[in-house]
Amino acid sequence: MSATAILRLESRKRVRGSVALVVALGLLAAMYFSIFPSFEDEVDDVMEAFPEYFFDIFGIEALHTIEGFIAAEIYSFFWIVLVGIYFAYIGAGLIATDIDERRMDLTLSYPISRESVILQKVAALWVPLVVLNVAVPAVVYVGALAIGESFDPVALAMVHLLSIPYLLVCGAIGLLLSVVAPRVRTARAAAIVLVFVLWLIDGVSRLDDDYEWIGVVTPSRYYDETAILVREEYAYGDAGVLLIVFLVLLAVAVLTFSRRDL
Repeated sequence: MSATAILRLESRKRVRGSVALVVALGLLAAMYFSIFPSFEDEVDDVMEAFPEYFFDIFGIEALHTIEGFIAAEIYSFFWIVLVGIYFAYIGAGLIATDIDERRMDLTLSYPISRESVILQKVAALWVPLVVLNVAVPAVVYVGALAIGESFDPVALAMVHLLSIPYLLVCGAIGLLLSVVAPRVRTARAAAIVLVFVLWLIDGVSRLDDDYEWIGVVTPSRYYDETAILVREEYAYGDAGVLLIVFLVLLAVAVLTFSRRDL
């Protein structure tokens, strides 16, 4: 087994799912861009139809602009929640799948350390990170031009660049569950639920200043897509916090896996 065999194998596995997710997000984007011209005239009625806390939970603002509309319709839920869950789901299967299917014993029979196995599997996340964060902004940018609107290309690039630490944390949450859960189904289910609940806690905690501090433990608190697209505010410090959390979770997962009995 070559030094990068696992990385290459895992990278190939991620291509199909990444492309499928791009297609799904592209279709959603096309639908929302087709809606925006008529929605722009009805935005006041829409905002009056929903309670104020609804906008606070999702961090929605400036719906009358293409930036605020797309931030609300695509990034505030589909990107943060669904793509985050996708990375957590992948992470939850990285180790547990091979253990369940008895492939891990074969892999470790080669002269390769457990640390190398887990690091190569995590490194394969570069595929969905690159595919999604290149293809989706291209679709969004072209879609805006198609309806006579436009995005600041820097802000659009930053909303994706600064999402990478967040997605890595979601993947690391799944990875940690992958090395501690008894079954891959358990790891995946727990990862999905945990990422969703953390996002929900973040949103609900914003409704009351007395409880807002609870959200500091949630990854989504450190990634604000609306601030990036609408206000062009780039929180590099928050991205740094997420990167540190990712490295800590990765280190704990590596240490746990290296000591686990298979």
